Amino acid sequence: MKNLTLMSSKYIDQNVNKRKGETKFGEHVKVLSDSTNIYADLLNLDVDYVILGISEDVGVYANSGKQGTRKAWKTFIKTLLNTQSNDRLNAKKVLVLGHLSYPSFQKSITSIDRFKKKNLRKIRELVSEIDKDVSYLISQIVKAGKTPIIVGGGHNNAYGIIKGSALAHNAALNVINLDAHSDFRPEEGRHSGNGFSYAYAEGFLKNYFILGLQDNYTSHNLFNTLSKIKDIKYSTLDAVKVCKTLSFEEALKLGLDHVNSKKFGVELDCDAIKNIASSAMTPSGFSIEEARRYLYVSSQNSNACYLHICEASPNKKNKVQIGKLISFLVTDFIKGHSQNP
Repeated sequence: MKNLTLMSSKYIDQNVNKRKGETKFGEHVKVLSDSTNIYADLLNLDVDYVILGISEDVGVYANSGKQGTRKAWKTFIKTLLNTQSNDRLNAKKVLVLGHLSYPSFQKSITSIDRFKKKNLRKIRELVSEIDKDVSYLISQIVKAGKTPIIVGGGHNNAYGIIKGSALAHNAALNVINLDAHSDFRPEEGRHSGNGFSYAYAEGFLKNYFILGLQDNYTSHNLFNTLSKIKDIKYSTLDAVKVCKTLSFEEALKLGLDHVNSKKFGVELDCDAIKNIASSAMTPSGFSIEEARRYLYVSSQNSNACYLHICEASPNKKNKVQIGKLISFLVTDFIKGHSQNP
C-alpha cells in the first residue's frame, strides 16, 4: 500500500532498550516483511492482535481543530516496545503492522485557507481518501480473524474502522465511545466531527453509546438529533462527575448493555480525559484510571472486536507521558480481551 509504512525488525532493534533480567514487549511482537498480501500473511500467523498507527491530523484540520494528532503514533510505539513482557501480558500474540501517513496531504493543507468554503471542501476530500485506506486495511485484518488496535490521528478515522469491520463481518457494528463529543455532526464532507453520523447513515453503524458527552460542548440541535434516534444513547460527564445521578460503573454498564448484543467497537477519544494533551484538551473530564477501567471492562466482553484510541496531541514537553498513557490503555484492552474464551 502506498501510504502504509510497515514496522520493521530494524526499527524495533534500534528502539528497544534491552536490560539484563528483563524482557521487553518489542522483543516478542511480530512484524510483516511485505505488504503485498496482508490478509494471507495475517491468516497464517499465530497472533490475536494487530496494532496499526495512523499519523494524520487532516481530519482534525478539516473540522477547524488544532493539529498535532499525527504525532501520537510515534510517541506511543516507542513506549509500547519498551513495556515489560511478562505472564500477565503475552506480547507473542501481538503483531505491529506499521502506520499510515500522508505527508503530501499534510503539506498541502498548511498552504490552504480552510475558512474559504472551496478550500474546506478540498481538505474534506482528502479525509475521504484516508477513509479508503483505513477501511481497506481494517477489513483485511478482521477477515483474517484478528482484533485490530488502532492508535493515532483524529476521530475521523472511526468511520473507516467501522466500515472496514462491518464489511468484514458482513453486518453493521455497534460502538461504545468514551468521548466529550458525539462526533455525530451533519454529513457536510468528511472531518473528525462526523465519523459516526456517516457510518450510521451508510448502514455500517447500528447501536451507538457515548459515555461522557459534555453539556457545554454539545449544541441544542445536536442534542435534539441524538434524542430522536433510538439506536443512540448516552450518559453525560455532568451526570457522572457533577450531578452524580449515576456512578461511572453504572454509566459504563448502561453503555455496554446498549451495544454488547452483537459485535461492537471500543472507541476512546483522549479529549475525554482530564488534562491530557489532545486536539480539544479539557480541564474537566474522566481520570486516567477511569479511562483504563473503561477499556479493561469493555474488552472483557466477547463481542468487543476492535480498539481505537485517537485525538492525543503530544508535544516535546509531554510526549513521554502521552506515550505511557496510550501504552497503558492498549495493554489494558489486551489484558481484558485475552480473557475471552
